[in-house]
Amino acid sequence: MRAKSDKSVAEPLRIDGAELRIVTLPLVTPFTIATGTMVDKVFPLLILKADGLEGYGEGVMDPWPDYLDESLLGSMAFMRDVLLPNIVGAKFEHPSALEKLLTPWRGHYMAKAMIEMAFWDLWAKSLNLPLKTVLGGLKSTIEVGVSLGITSLEETVQRALAHDELGYKRIKLKIMPGHDIEIIKAVRTALPQAHLTVDANTSYSLADTPIFQALDAFELDYIEQPLAWDDIHDHAVLQSRILTPICLDESIRSAADARKALQTDAARVINIKVGRVGGHLEAKRLHDVCGAWDVPVWCGGMLEAGIGRAHNIHLSTLANFRKPGDTSSSSRYFIKDIVNEALTAKNGLMPVPEGAGIGVTLDWTFLETVTSSTEIFKR
Repeated sequence: MRAKSDKSVAEPLRIDGAELRIVTLPLVTPFTIATGTMVDKVFPLLILKADGLEGYGEGVMDPWPDYLDESLLGSMAFMRDVLLPNIVGAKFEHPSALEKLLTPWRGHYMAKAMIEMAFWDLWAKSLNLPLKTVLGGLKSTIEVGVSLGITSLEETVQRALAHDELGYKRIKLKIMPGHDIEIIKAVRTALPQAHLTVDANTSYSLADTPIFQALDAFELDYIEQPLAWDDIHDHAVLQSRILTPICLDESIRSAADARKALQTDAARVINIKVGRVGGHLEAKRLHDVCGAWDVPVWCGGMLEAGIGRAHNIHLSTLANFRKPGDTSSSSRYFIKDIVNEALTAKNGLMPVPEGAGIGVTLDWTFLETVTSSTEIFKR
């Protein structure tokens, strides 16, 4: 942020310009899940500018559509050719006003979220308020868990023990067919009292029901997204056959999806990812729907760097985020982050960054070294 505002009330913000970058950060260690292995985090970074302020948003779309149906190249083209030309030069008095411009376009949740999140940061800064305050959050710290990628049984157990010793409030194990029951049994034996969950990343089918029935023995907090990314119905069928709660991730793109899942008992826990659902406004709606059903939510992660991680932390201060999220220390993933402030959990608690907006600032010198392209938009 280049300057501070002395505004005390909301006024329309004219978007004077935007900057769109592609950033690549190498991971400390490769991260393997059922759909593949990641060695670098490649993501777009958006900077919106207004009234001497800057708002930051980080995209979570992968280079290829292997998590959901969005990809980096497609999202960049949509932002470059459609969204940003309509936003730069326009005035918006509130994030809901921006939503009116984004809603008519089908899909592209992650591209929309990136723009909407940058505007939330910008708008909160214009009010000189933390993002959590304008979102309606209250917590000063949030409980965090850890997500462990697929590796050998021995290494998985050692990593689980190490992170339990660090105080993480939940340990999530990535699983896939052939890498499930024995891994979970070994970790549960080593950590009989720990809060354990598993994430299948859509890699199973109803034919694998006996595997999930066997997992009931290990007292997992929940099983995350075992079946297809676009199938709520079969999750309801599976939930009727097992005792362990199912948590949905990929299948939930909106508050309406959450309502349908809860009405059919397809999920008893829901993971909210801001990028997956199109931004903070829809994330708040989803949060509220789940709260009305007394179903807890938690904040999922996409290996975000400091901008996306700060957004997730602020969102997690809302009341119904009742389970630890994937908002662990950024140093677990990156040797160096693109923000100046360290986002570090201690004893399983992550402090909410203080200050206006998301509370973190870009390390411009380092950012230049990890940026492969920059596009400037002005009106």
